[in-house]
Amino acid sequence: MSPELAASEQHDVVLLTGMSGGGKSVAMHALEDAGYFCVDNLPAELLLDFLRLEQQRGERRVAIAVDVRSTGSLPLLLPLLKELRGQGVPVRSIFLDANNDALLRRFSETRRPHPLREDRDTAFGALDDEHSSDERHRLLMDAIQLERELLGGLRAESTVIDTSQLRPAQLRAWVADLVGPGAGTKLTLVFESFAFKRGVPSDADFVFDVRVLPNPYYDRELRPLTGRDAPVAAYLAAQPEVGMMLGQIAGFLERWLPNFAADQRSYLTVAIGCTGGQHRSVYLVEMLARQFSHHSHVLKRHRELDAR
Repeated sequence: MSPELAASEQHDVVLLTGMSGGGKSVAMHALEDAGYFCVDNLPAELLLDFLRLEQQRGERRVAIAVDVRSTGSLPLLLPLLKELRGQGVPVRSIFLDANNDALLRRFSETRRPHPLREDRDTAFGALDDEHSSDERHRLLMDAIQLERELLGGLRAESTVIDTSQLRPAQLRAWVADLVGPGAGTKLTLVFESFAFKRGVPSDADFVFDVRVLPNPYYDRELRPLTGRDAPVAAYLAAQPEVGMMLGQIAGFLERWLPNFAADQRSYLTVAIGCTGGQHRSVYLVEMLARQFSHHSHVLKRHRELDAR
């Protein structure tokens, strides 16, 4: 790498990638709103020259979106990312993922072909009979699986956002949090509440099941409230099991966070799940975020509440 790309002179760089249908357009709009200059589908061969040019232009943050359409240059991207980080250039890689059911639904709703579809010349939905519908489903599933294989290395080096259950407004807010003040300097710690009945977040590094704790749902007065409301918080704070669970999760994180930070991790997601994602998991996320507020960059998310 040319010495002109010195870490001390390079400004914030975000590399946005992920699965087709994962929400890249929404994320790019969020980055633009956050003040980033955005470039879509830049070939990997041009990445270093582009960053050098941006360095000469002055102090502006850049976001580069790369997806599977750049199949020919994808093998170059991961070595370049590691090289830049090895030189100390602050590159934050964000990978937008979603489960297969969500991706299938999105492609069906938009009726757009997948970039890796073998029958590129045939518009999605052009054939109506039952056999062709099955064939389209098979081709789409094959394309999604191939895309996962091609992007697997990048996913492992990135901050992953599971967009399966997210509305566009949630995704915009989560991306804005990731690139907000304090992000990228040290390990970002994320606490996320969720409902097991809607699936476990695929971007979680640790998942804690708190369904064994007393449930405020069975109290008629507490049922419509959430774990952020004072009556629910008072009810749960009075339960010895809740305090024990909270202390054990916090103790585990206190013990191992320094090791994750020393391993050059930029992002760690701790997911807390209960049945409906409304009371117990929300309360524990609120308490953990408060307890770890001394950490350099702490985010909290409530997947089910934020979707309302």
